[in-house]
Formats: sequence, structure tokens, C-alpha cells
Amino acid sequence: MSQVTFDLAVLRSFVAGMDLGSFAKAADRVGRSTSAVSAQIRKLEEQAGTTLFRKSGRGLALTEAGETMLQYARRLIELNDEAAVAIRGVDLEGWIRLGLQEDFGEFVLPDVLGRFARAHPKVSIEARVARNADLIERVESNQLDLALVWGGASTVAADPRQHERIAEPQMSWIGSSAVPWSRGDESEPLPLVAFDRQCLFRSAATEALDRAGIKWRVAFTSASLAGLWAAAAAGLGVTVRTRYGLPATVRALDADSHGLPALPSIPLVLQRASATAPAPVERLASILLDSVRGEPLALERAAA
Repeated sequence: MSQVTFDLAVLRSFVAGMDLGSFAKAADRVGRSTSAVSAQIRKLEEQAGTTLFRKSGRGLALTEAGETMLQYARRLIELNDEAAVAIRGVDLEGWIRLGLQEDFGEFVLPDVLGRFARAHPKVSIEARVARNADLIERVESNQLDLALVWGGASTVAADPRQHERIAEPQMSWIGSSAVPWSRGDESEPLPLVAFDRQCLFRSAATEALDRAGIKWRVAFTSASLAGLWAAAAAGLGVTVRTRYGLPATVRALDADSHGLPALPSIPLVLQRASATAPAPVERLASILLDSVRGEPLALERAAA
């Protein structure tokens, strides 16, 4: 069998289409016509020798082979871009201050820092893992260059280049992986595990319960996300988060089968201190976006 060599331009269009949810939008990003991108996708499927897409409602979704192809496409593009930076002799120097939500500290930070350090060893990064309000305040006061935050009215920047919405994951009810959870006596208030201060997730949980006429009580509070995971894992109650960064001790619950109300989605935003950031900051932003956008497929497989 002859060796297949995938075209990186085709892979870029493929990845862009999956990230944006539309190959028409991908055409704008990669600077090609929609028909040219469609031809690229047909070429990719022919080279793969298997079906990469399946019908899903009115749109398309990836087959298992398509998901595998998307993973490898991201890796190939990443290696190509790292090689291009090294060969061109780009010698960036400086200092970057990065802020992340606790949800992303464990699975995003090592990947992002490793990739960036390999390409730009002379740039130092100061990373801060903190709560949403703290990160937003520090970006707005120019104490952070970049921050990955959960979106809301308070995160809308005057310049759209400072406020890039990169995903809108669904909120989920989170319970223990080891302790079976049920509402039990429905006359009793639902036990909630929540932060010790108001937050977007706590507000969404209580508002959804109030609309559904379900009584609730705060059974456990913590100043840290690790504390919420520990309490939920112990079966003290349920909490609300997205599927990003869930430890093995907890799991997302199916709302319908557990008698829980549906929850909204929440914007995930990359916020910049400046609309015209230095080259090292933009390079780190690019790697961060790539890492976060590559995570949803893994989450979907884990939930399946």
C-alpha cells in the first residue's frame, strides 16, 4: 500500500471547520472559497480511505475515524508551526503574565507551557490560577496580559479584539463517581456544593432550581474548586460546572434521569489586557486557544 502524505493546508481547513462549526466560516479563516474548502475536505476523506463524517440532524458530525483524524491534524499543524518558528530564527524575549480558571490549571497549563517553552525558551511566563472575578480585575488593571475566563456581562471589553469568545460549553450537574446519587425524598431541599461566594455557576444552579420549583440548600461551601470536587466526590451534594477539567472522582449527571432541571451554556472567553499585544503574548494566546479547542472531543468521548 502506498504511503499517504496529508496536505497541511487541507488539515488546516478541516480543523478550522470543526472549530467554527462550519466549513463556510472556515473558508473565511483560511482565505479560500467555500467550494475550494469543500474540495479539500473531499480530498482528505479520499486520502483517509474511510468515512470521516456522519449526518447529525441538519448538519454533520465526525465519525470515530474523523475524531481520530482531527486529533492528528491538530498535532501535525502544531509541529509544523513550531518547526516554522524555529527555522525562521524567531528569537522572542520578554515576560508574559497569564491567568487561568482553576478548571484549566491541570490539563491546559502543562501542555501550553511546554509547547511555548520549547519554541521560545527566552520568554518567561508567570501563571496565575484564580477565580473569575480576580482574573478579570487583574486583566482590566493590566496586572495580567491574558486570562481565560468564564464570560458574562462583566467581561465585555470595549474593543472586541480584547474579548475573544472561544467556546460555549454546556453547564452540567456534577456528582460523585463512586457514590450513587439520587434526589431521594423530593420534599427535602436539594443539597448543593458551591463556592463560598456568589459565582456564575452557583447563580445558574439556584435560578434553574427556583424555576423548576425545587427546594435547595447549600450543604457545603469552599473557597477552591478542589474543595468542591472533594465534597461532590464524597456525596455531600451536587455542584455545577462544565465538563472541562473534571477529575476522575466526579462525573457529569444526566439531568433528566436524576430529576434535575436543564442548565444553560456559558461563554468561555480569552481576555487580553490590550488589543495590540506584543508578539510573545499573541504567540502564547495562539497556543492556549489551540489547546482549549482541542479538548471538547476528549470530553465527549469520556461522557459517551
